[in-house]
Amino acid sequence: MDKELAVQAAEVLKAVAHPIRLQIIEALEAGRRSVNEIAETVGEKQAITSQQLTIMKDKGIVSSHREGAHVFYQIENESVIRVLGCVYNHCRKKTRGRKQASTTGRSPMGRTI
Repeated sequence: MDKELAVQAAEVLKAVAHPIRLQIIEALEAGRRSVNEIAETVGEKQAITSQQLTIMKDKGIVSSHREGAHVFYQIENESVIRVLGCVYNHCRKKTRGRKQASTTGRSPMGRTI
């Protein structure tokens, strides 16, 4: 991978590397939603939600369009959802490993703790 591509990939990952932004992406997996709907779903103020959406829009993760007074967002790059699925799977495995270690007295690698 060349350096420029690595920088671009890091920028995309940074753009989703926030709990609110991850929740927004999850909300948008079901389809397009207005900013108000997204804010309600993630439990944040509209202004904060809009800021987070702008960060992701600038990196091409989401796109928007206006209908009258409402702005609707949708996932622009479906590949991001697949990448996040891999990250979530990793986190689930790590969590299961820690739970198993605490109940068996063994680390996820099988060592006695």
